[in-house]
Amino acid sequence: MFIAEKLKWFADRDPDKVITSFKGKEISYRDFYRKAENLAGYLQELGYLKEDRLALLLTNSDSFLICYYACQIGGITILPINTKLAPPEVEYILAHSEVKGIIYDDQFAGVVHSIGEKLPALQDTICVKGKFEEIIVGERQVKKPELLEEDTAVIFYTSGTTGRPKGVMLTHKNVAAIAAIWSESMEMDAHDRMHIVAPLFHCAASHVFSIPVIYKGGMVIIEEAFSPETTIRTMEQERATIFFGVPAMYSILLNMPSLEQADLSHLRLFCYGAAPMPYELIRKVKTLFPDVKVQNLYGQTENSPGATTLKDAYALEKVGSVGKPLPQTEVRVVDIFGQPVPPGQVGEIIVKGPQVMKGYLKNEEETARTVKNGWMYSGDLGRFDEDGLLYIVDRKKDMLIRGGENVYPVEVEEVLYAIPEVLEAAVIGIPHEVYGEVPKAYIVLKEGETLSEEAVLAFCKTQLASFKVPAELEFLDTLPRNASGKVLKNVLRGQVKV
Repeated sequence: MFIAEKLKWFADRDPDKVITSFKGKEISYRDFYRKAENLAGYLQELGYLKEDRLALLLTNSDSFLICYYACQIGGITILPINTKLAPPEVEYILAHSEVKGIIYDDQFAGVVHSIGEKLPALQDTICVKGKFEEIIVGERQVKKPELLEEDTAVIFYTSGTTGRPKGVMLTHKNVAAIAAIWSESMEMDAHDRMHIVAPLFHCAASHVFSIPVIYKGGMVIIEEAFSPETTIRTMEQERATIFFGVPAMYSILLNMPSLEQADLSHLRLFCYGAAPMPYELIRKVKTLFPDVKVQNLYGQTENSPGATTLKDAYALEKVGSVGKPLPQTEVRVVDIFGQPVPPGQVGEIIVKGPQVMKGYLKNEEETARTVKNGWMYSGDLGRFDEDGLLYIVDRKKDMLIRGGENVYPVEVEEVLYAIPEVLEAAVIGIPHEVYGEVPKAYIVLKEGETLSEEAVLAFCKTQLASFKVPAELEFLDTLPRNASGKVLKNVLRGQVKV
């Protein structure tokens, strides 16, 4: 059952149940479906046909999800855009994807209008603070198209950490599969109240959390963005059962006195992803919330995203692991010839399942390099342990070679995270006239903490082989990150003086 059909089923079965809560405004399943149906009907009146593309330039809101489901109902391909991108980056995505229209927040009106003049294919621009409200409260009829499994439902553009961003095409089959997979893995049901602070334009917030919980008849609590005090207050007042954040968010929340004072007795699950969670941080979470399970999630846009998960039973025992394959999913670690390697040996992680993408938009060459015989080659280096749990060693492109020795930055970062004063750390390779490359570490300290370079290096020398110890160290106020919370190592590399 595709996700729009599942939404309709719940709207008919339990129409008065709340589906979204945003800034104190609640919408029922019945009203939500009707709003989405009205928008789909309006777009059809404008001439939108199956697989025509509609872009979203929206911050987190209930309107975002209404737009998403409207496109699923009408068979239109939705294209969420990162709201943190610069105008030239937005223009590239709109031009490359040849979208027919865009729905946007009023704060982006200037950007949309200036770009629209350069893009003749862009026919319709709709602001959510204007005509949008009139559209979704009408009584429009929808001609429901015959949707096929391989029709493109959504296109997410990758963050473009290397070169131009690529448009990942996900099908209706992909979206329904990932909703079923994650809802099963996190044991979601109609009683769950999912708390979303991560950006919905990113596939994780939409496809790992929001859509799976709606797929089970639950509720989505939406915040515009992460703000520690507001997030804690919302979590308490809305009686959230599941919360997702990147490790940096947990580090900030655990330093908030109000967290211990809040009544979070409804919480049952803390999820994290995008970066490793240090042992000490997981221990603090489990000490403060002994009845709340902790679950790590691993996947990429190209697999909807979903590959493996580390469940609570292994949270402290297997720190650093991303767990075992998800339901309906196969995961292998292979050598350069595509052959599986034995446990303990490092290779490229490949993934197979109903969630693997259709391909990259207008890029058959890159699609052929990434998807081979149904297997998606992730570009991540990893290894399985003897118990069948997967560990990410690093991105294939991030590995550096120092004098013939492989150095995996994630391994060095894990050691840096073990230093109590360290909030965040990132390691890259920098040029060296003798060794070719050597590791350089960037460190962000916790508020109010001090730490010397000598103390960091002394600790590293007790934990790492000498060739892995950072040759250089730099303290920063913050690490550059993209909207999904991943550190932009290309930005750090760009700061290196050659």
